[in-house]
Amino acid sequence: MEENVTQVEAQPVETQPANLKPHRGTLVLVLGILGLVCCGVCGIIAWVMGNGDLKKIDAGEMDPEGRGLTQAGKICGIVSVILNILLILIYGIIFIIGIVAAASNAA
Repeated sequence: MEENVTQVEAQPVETQPANLKPHRGTLVLVLGILGLVCCGVCGIIAWVMGNGDLKKIDAGEMDPEGRGLTQAGKICGIVSVILNILLILIYGIIFIIGIVAAASNAA
């Protein structure tokens, strides 16, 4: 009577070299979301940090596992900055219209 024995091949464990810095993808994403929700300055920080971290990932200096989070945070930061600039322009236009309307009523 023969027994069927299946052998499981050992999978090699992937290890990162010790000289890689850990990624900050979660931090960049949180800052990007905060930039969208409440604070435009966080969007600028997310954009700058994400850009720098992506360069380090491409150069092989930082853990590439956080690339997706870092890219998402950078994109949220860019969108946040663009929306805040548009908001400032709209407020500026409304302010100028208000000044012109007040000046025309005074005359």
